[in-house]
Amino acid sequence: MVRELGRLRSIAEYLSHDHPYDTSPEDVFVTVGARQAIDFLITVLARRGANKLLPRPGYPLYEAWAVFSHLEARHFDLLPEKAWEVDLNGLEALADDKTVAMLLINPGNPCGNVYTHEHSNIYRRWLNITSSCLVMHLSSVLFDFGFSEFIRLQRAKKLGILIISDEAYGYLAFGSTPFVPMARFGSIVPVLTIGSISKRWMVPGWRHGWTLMSDPNGVLQKHEVILSIVH
Repeated sequence: MVRELGRLRSIAEYLSHDHPYDTSPEDVFVTVGARQAIDFLITVLARRGANKLLPRPGYPLYEAWAVFSHLEARHFDLLPEKAWEVDLNGLEALADDKTVAMLLINPGNPCGNVYTHEHSNIYRRWLNITSSCLVMHLSSVLFDFGFSEFIRLQRAKKLGILIISDEAYGYLAFGSTPFVPMARFGSIVPVLTIGSISKRWMVPGWRHGWTLMSDPNGVLQKHEVILSIVH
């Protein structure tokens, strides 16, 4: 992870344009393309017995790294008859107290779908009403890093489940549905967004990516979760 201030400030300023709140350089972590961001996020969340919810069809690297990191991959379906929207009923049946995170790829890879604002909002509401047991395993992972206060926070407030939003193809929307960044819903649940310049600006040889932390309520920042994991 690179913490070069000038580069971070430029990325944060750009990403703030389509968010309801300002993004600061402290919210951005530069990576060697989106692939390193994927490797990093799966690795730090992984522990034996944990699981992560992945879309099907989806980008196979996520499952490969989950297996490598001893993280069980559970797949929720994308519905072709509904423009590859998430099967929310099936999604709910997969999650349990050992679910550490959920992946959303938007625009979709490999399907090329773009989620509408309405569907993203329904998806966000599902996460918000999901039982707090879904975040308890994430809390236990963070407890291994010394975050006992984080566990007490979960007992005090139902937060929903952490979202990893792969937006490497962000804004490459050629139909009538505009792209909506998942970070807009960061006030409901923390969102970690993966992005890169290679797809969006069509420069495939430039291995420059980032992870954006969208957490305006300060759930992760307050307890120095991201900073501690990076170091």
